[in-house]
Amino acid sequence: MIRRGLTVRVAVAATLIGAHAAGAGADPRSRALVQSAFDAAYNLDHAQAVALLDKAVAADPNDADAHRAVAVIAWLRIGFLRGSITVDDYLGSVSKPNINMLPPPPEEAKRFQTHITRALELAEAEVKARPRDPEAYFRLGAVVGIQASYGATVEGRILSSFRAARRAYDAHEHVLELDPSRKDAGLIVGTYRYLVSALSAPMRVMAYMAGFGGGRERGLRMIEEAALQPGLMQTDAKFALLLLYNRERRFGDAMRVVSELQQRYPRNRQLWYEAGATLLRGNRYQEAEAMLAEGLRRFDSDTRERMFGEEALWHYKRGVARARLGRADAAQADLQLVLQRQAREWVAGRAHAELGQLAQKAGNREQAQQHYRLAIELATRGNDPAGRAEADALLGALR
Repeated sequence: MIRRGLTVRVAVAATLIGAHAAGAGADPRSRALVQSAFDAAYNLDHAQAVALLDKAVAADPNDADAHRAVAVIAWLRIGFLRGSITVDDYLGSVSKPNINMLPPPPEEAKRFQTHITRALELAEAEVKARPRDPEAYFRLGAVVGIQASYGATVEGRILSSFRAARRAYDAHEHVLELDPSRKDAGLIVGTYRYLVSALSAPMRVMAYMAGFGGGRERGLRMIEEAALQPGLMQTDAKFALLLLYNRERRFGDAMRVVSELQQRYPRNRQLWYEAGATLLRGNRYQEAEAMLAEGLRRFDSDTRERMFGEEALWHYKRGVARARLGRADAAQADLQLVLQRQAREWVAGRAHAELGQLAQKAGNREQAQQHYRLAIELATRGNDPAGRAEADALLGALR
């Protein structure tokens, strides 16, 4: 059990990192197309990103970074279609990814496997040809890091994902040994170090025995240094910091980062969701409601593809903000809408818990009990132990 828990947590570490941007070399046309594709993906223009990457692969079929980028976008698309790419999914009560979710769309899964296989072949050949080249090891680590994340979060292949995670960590540590100025390699190494430090003591020992390093402050500092280095990895590092600052309850720093991302990627409506959710965690309810209201306006006017359960998420967060502000009727309207829309079970469970508290404050104990019981059931099914604990406590206090 300990080994399995360690494996899941470490193997999904690259989930925090984002896209693992391309390095130098290869055909200039391919490289420019890859960069444009990631810019499109960060703005939620997925169709444009896929089209650009198809052109990148055609421009240079032997560019490992182009193939890796295709695989990354396919993996992110799967998370988007499953509704599992928010900070909430890796924070606190929902920090254990639920691998028993909707099956991945076959076309995206096939696209991932085809291109990650080719990327790995090319990266391994490059390391063999240039065994002292830090760029070659950087590329290899990035490829196997994506393999680890995909295997753990999409397929549930725990053991093989653990091996890939260790290989990614070792490769990027070697990059830093060969060239200490490569702060971008510190993103993967720092993320794994941070996550290992957050494990329980027995699991940390297992991680050390497996070859991973630890150190929360050191890991976070490495990611912060990567975020200061210009280039695509800078964006990846900022997305990682958005999550980790929330985990550290450094909400002011998290807001600084998400504001920078909003300015750079104004078409990414989900950045307004993350900003609103961060403000909620920091008990800045008035600002949270305003941010979420602006995000909902963007959501309503955006004709592009929706994330699974996205509308319910928006209304759940705004409903919480309104409830904390004492706006019971407005909060209830938002929370009831959550139950009428497609939603992940943990979101619906949290909405029922909030509705139960509103009913309890209004003096309707029977209705409150019903909501709490539904919250417990949905939290259990939705892999939300903290949500269940809260609903249990609310129900217990009401009896």
